[in-house]
Amino acid sequence: MNITLNDTPMECDEGIMVETLLAGLDRLQPGTALAINQTIVPRDEWATRPIRSGDDILLFQAIAGG
Repeated sequence: MNITLNDTPMECDEGIMVETLLAGLDRLQPGTALAINQTIVPRDEWATRPIRSGDDILLFQAIAGG
């Protein structure tokens, strides 16, 4: 199925979970946040949240500063 990850079109397996996708992309670092279709998905839901065809995923790294 087709999705968009950080404005880049890509294909992934139907029904793949967020956590599985990110692990496969080596993007499960601490401080990572994720939004699907402009809605933040809490990290504790990543293992059970399936990716759906057409999802627009934004993955970003929290940055500390002052």
